[in-house]
Amino acid sequence: MLNYKNGPSIFDGRESMVICPLDYRYGREEMKAILSEDNRLHMQLKVEAALALAHAKVGDFTLADARLIVSACELDKVSLERVKEIELETKHDVMAMVKAITEKAGKAGKYVHLGATSNDIVDTATALQIRSALDLIEEDVDKLILTLGRLAKKYRNTIMVARTHGQFAIPTTFGFKIAGYMMELLRHKERLREVRNRAAIGKMSGAVGTGAAFGANFKRIQVEVMKQLGIGYEEAATQIVCRDRYAEVVGLLALICTSCERYATEIRNLQRSEVQEVAEAFDSEKQVGSSTMAQKKNPITSENVCGLARIARGFVYPALENMILWHERDLTNSSAERFIIPHVFVLTDDILTKTDEVFSNLAVRPANMRRNIESSNGMIMAEAVMIALVDKSIGRQDAHAIVRKASLEAEKKSVNLLDTLLATKAIKGVMSEKELTKVMNPRNYVGMAPKIVDEVVLLAERRIKER
Repeated sequence: MLNYKNGPSIFDGRESMVICPLDYRYGREEMKAILSEDNRLHMQLKVEAALALAHAKVGDFTLADARLIVSACELDKVSLERVKEIELETKHDVMAMVKAITEKAGKAGKYVHLGATSNDIVDTATALQIRSALDLIEEDVDKLILTLGRLAKKYRNTIMVARTHGQFAIPTTFGFKIAGYMMELLRHKERLREVRNRAAIGKMSGAVGTGAAFGANFKRIQVEVMKQLGIGYEEAATQIVCRDRYAEVVGLLALICTSCERYATEIRNLQRSEVQEVAEAFDSEKQVGSSTMAQKKNPITSENVCGLARIARGFVYPALENMILWHERDLTNSSAERFIIPHVFVLTDDILTKTDEVFSNLAVRPANMRRNIESSNGMIMAEAVMIALVDKSIGRQDAHAIVRKASLEAEKKSVNLLDTLLATKAIKGVMSEKELTKVMNPRNYVGMAPKIVDEVVLLAERRIKER
């Protein structure tokens, strides 16, 4: 029985109740480690240490004092538990950390956090986390591009029907479809490189960005801190790093997730029972598709990618809202960002990893692709016939009308388009049966698809080597 007044009694005696699915179901440990509370504190301590060394370099206090502060800025000396303990009193997380460092810095404790405001530390530490997280995302993107490249090469000549509006269009190759995904991901890779320099930005400029508390050495201190940490700085900050930077990152991650959802949606459509051209890998020995329909083999990973991508996109709106703060800043962005930044990075990493898993183990079924082409009764070759008639000096509009009429008749009679075309007067004196049969061979109407696949794969391999 649940005790709703005092909380669920089934949890009595437990230290905590896990609520967020990222804690127990989604996400990889590599990304979670970067965005973890422990690493957040570790990065903030690195910033405080860099600040102390910068002060010493410009002569504000001695190098010996700076080294005492640096020595104190370690997780084995300033623990998360101790910081939280102090925060219960201060009601301020950064001041709690500053006090914890001061306890361990000895006589140099009076110099800890000198001249800085909270977000000098918080935003600069976040920049370090974002830099590491973006590096991991780029690795994920590279891995997926290479996986798709192998697939594109293998199926560069594998004919399938392309579809528009959910209906048969004209022939393409499966490799060409995949090459399109690769180019999209290469654009994301380029965006990741561009955004890194704009997003991994810190600040060390005090309460409203003027650097007043640092005195005459302000500029030198800010430059020195960021040089030590290997990141850029906000040239004209308010109390915080401007949030257009974070909004851009979140927007890019949402773009990447949406691309993965696009690819996963295609797999789901091509795995439908009436299509069956590709399918997710399925462990026939152990995996269960349905608790009741024993025959089911569902595209669960692709569906998972689609569902998680929708959550990731949901963080774009609050990230944009966080750009709008009162005057030099208020605190409305802070609580939102504690959700946005870790969640969107963990979800993007998880989505990319799962998308790679789907395509690494994808079952491709060329025989079913041929079957579906044949089921079109030649209709997918209507455009090819029209172009061939134009080559025979029939006007384009007239050629279109001839083929359109023949296709409607073929559909009405449920016969192959070739049959109605051969019986069409306007064609009889222009094209022989042999010529028409050749024109209507799907293999002869994939354009430059295989060559484009080769070009895209080479480009992708070169771009990834440049990393």
